[in-house]
Amino acid sequence: MTKKKLPLFLFLVFFIQGFSQTLSLKEAVETGIANYGTIKAKSYYADASKETVKQVRRDYLPNLNLAAQQDYGTVNGQNGPLYGFGGLGVASSGLPLAEQNWNAAFGALYLVNVNWDFFTFGRTRQRINLAKADAQRFEKDLDQEKFQQKIKISAAYLNLLASQRLLISQEKNLSRAIVFHRIAAARVKNGLLAGVDSTLAAAEVSRAKIQLNQSKDQVKDLNNKLVALMGTDIKDFVLDSSFVKQVPKSILGFETANDTLNPILQFYKSRIDYSKQQTKLFKREYLPTFSFFGVYQTRASGFNSDYASDQNSYNQNYFDGVNPNRQNYLLGVGVSWNLTTIARSSKKVSAQKLISEGLQEEYKVIDQQLKTQSDAADAKIKYAMENYAEAPKQVQAAQQAYLQKTTLYKNGLTNLVDVTQTLYTLNRAEIDRDIIYNNVWQSLLMKAAATGDFDLFINEF
Repeated sequence: MTKKKLPLFLFLVFFIQGFSQTLSLKEAVETGIANYGTIKAKSYYADASKETVKQVRRDYLPNLNLAAQQDYGTVNGQNGPLYGFGGLGVASSGLPLAEQNWNAAFGALYLVNVNWDFFTFGRTRQRINLAKADAQRFEKDLDQEKFQQKIKISAAYLNLLASQRLLISQEKNLSRAIVFHRIAAARVKNGLLAGVDSTLAAAEVSRAKIQLNQSKDQVKDLNNKLVALMGTDIKDFVLDSSFVKQVPKSILGFETANDTLNPILQFYKSRIDYSKQQTKLFKREYLPTFSFFGVYQTRASGFNSDYASDQNSYNQNYFDGVNPNRQNYLLGVGVSWNLTTIARSSKKVSAQKLISEGLQEEYKVIDQQLKTQSDAADAKIKYAMENYAEAPKQVQAAQQAYLQKTTLYKNGLTNLVDVTQTLYTLNRAEIDRDIIYNNVWQSLLMKAAATGDFDLFINEF
């Protein structure tokens, strides 16, 4: 490729990219948050936990049971004890006659039953508090998952952008190697240089092609990682690179973030709060339960009131047997207290306290990691800014050296080794520049991740 064709080639590349749909970093983050499966799952879990809070609130409502039964059978009775083991006893009632008879008629029972644990020494309220803490835990888990996904997408975006910039540098390097090979081949053909120069120049072209293919492979790999994080169909992204050479406005104006601002710490704290609420509920189990109950029932029977003296006084008509003619009601207040629950619940309380201590230690570990990460981000920002100032100087010096050596080579005043060395230097300088520019934004992202303030990073776009 000649020098005249090179600018035209680069123009066509940028022209095509200009008409391709450019993916901005904000669009990548929003798409990933909307599509990523784990976030969708945790969103459902959070909604389910909110419904559980409503369900626990309704558990305080009294039990209201309606029942009706219609039967046909005998009513023989017998003096003696009976225990309805396993619910298998038959509730037939009648006279203990001298002998068995098979008189049968219809009967019915209709009832309304109310049972309400109206005072439980705070157990009901504590169950509600526990459900709220559980809902808060799921909500914080969703928040921290979204936060971490934003960081991952942003990091993947910057990594892909860096690899695309490196690809451009490798394309330039290949173009320079091709031009240099043509110059060397022409001079060898004219007898001005030894044939080995053309061979070495050809080897340099092959090396540049290999490096270019390696860069393409890296771009594809990082592109697919971004695709996975965004939850979209596989495609090659064209990224917005307009911000790369700029310095973030907030790079030097950080504020110390409060722990409560960090979604990751909030999630770990919500786990501790849930465990503490669980402990409180277990303690409430020590205490008794006061209940209100009431029953209203009406009965029907095909056996008449004088059946005791006349065993023929019954009616096998269905409607007469199920038509109610006797009513009863019952109201009462009771208390139940299983004293052995105290011994059992005490161990549940002590176990839950130990779990809370363990969760507290996990919180401390994450807190320390984030503080360490924040300190490392500060150092990374400092060094990135220093390198940012030096990168253009390195590229400019390398370009001048390469121009000088190629000019001297054309005039036979230097050898191939010197030119090749400057080619290496220029390629390395361009790669360093692309990495350094990207590192400035990577360091800001690292600071945002450590402080839990993603706006610190995303508001730059």
